[in-house]
Amino acid sequence: MRVLITGGAGFIGGHLVDRFLADGFHVRVLDSLDPKIHPYGEPPWLSPQAEFIQGDVTDRETLLNALKGVDIVSHQAAYQDYMPDFSHFIDVNVTGTALLYELIIEKKLPVKKVIVASSQAVYGEGQYECPEHGFLLPMPRSISQLQAGIWEVQCPKCGEYCLPRVLCEEHNNPYNQYAVSKLAEEKVALGLGWLHGIPTVALRYSITQGPRQSLFNHYSGICRIFVSRAMRGEPFIIYEDGKQTRDFIHIQDVVDANMLVLENRNADFQAFNVGSGHAVSVLEYAQAVRNKSGHDVDFQISGEYRRGDNRHSISAIEKLCSLGWQPRRNLSTILDDFIAWVDDIGGIPDKIADPYWQMKKAGVVVTVAH
Repeated sequence: MRVLITGGAGFIGGHLVDRFLADGFHVRVLDSLDPKIHPYGEPPWLSPQAEFIQGDVTDRETLLNALKGVDIVSHQAAYQDYMPDFSHFIDVNVTGTALLYELIIEKKLPVKKVIVASSQAVYGEGQYECPEHGFLLPMPRSISQLQAGIWEVQCPKCGEYCLPRVLCEEHNNPYNQYAVSKLAEEKVALGLGWLHGIPTVALRYSITQGPRQSLFNHYSGICRIFVSRAMRGEPFIIYEDGKQTRDFIHIQDVVDANMLVLENRNADFQAFNVGSGHAVSVLEYAQAVRNKSGHDVDFQISGEYRRGDNRHSISAIEKLCSLGWQPRRNLSTILDDFIAWVDDIGGIPDKIADPYWQMKKAGVVVTVAH
């Protein structure tokens, strides 16, 4: 069996390369080696047993060449960032996926299954319960609310604080550029897959972390940033009040989810959450990093927020668990594995750009007025 892994030099894609090779697949990788993620080119952990093609998923001839002779497509390639280059998200994440199906259908390629990497971001601000008015899918918190330092989601009818619910697959409500592009991507994939008889699954990853997470990609987020700052003895910059919660999942649990839906026909033409199902606040995460790193760094509540961030995001995972998957690793394991990997490569490189000032300049990080 031959598998094409788009984005196979990246964090999730690279771990999938290892797993597919271990399971006896012939692996082909297509990756653009975006210098923002791979400033030194092909990463050293990419297995030489994998056939490598450098190129973009939006390039017709390159993608067609990569698809030749392939049985399975693991479509992990995506554009992720906080910066406001809105059109590029659509070009890579939506047009690249549409082109994938266009070529499979046009050239009658014998692809047996496609697994598409989606994101928990498709839920937007999330799913909430107002004590008086019940379930709601709120709009993102307004600029005026955030500028006043009112962090929790409020009911648009009565103004009361709402309680976050776990994110179920039935409801999505994206607003920012990345979230919209990922929902559009999975709708293209699941829709065209169904219409043309190409078994397709979309996996909505929560915040995936672990060894080999890019030290250079700004979007790689809290794990890289906090560990880097801890090792340099610099304070953790915390947005809002630090009580916002997220769902963190170990890379190997994500790999396990991919392999399960590959083999299970009951997963076809559906979207599944892949998360831990457990809430961790930013302050709790910061404390865990401080404990693990052994560096007694300070926490700095910056009086800022990041435009487009949601308040709470915890995925419901029962749907995927019903097929036999379970997350088996917790935040402690995530941090142990990431820090051990950083130690193995000689520590955090000296010349890593801090995205904070770039986001500040672009208006992504905003200072609270009151």
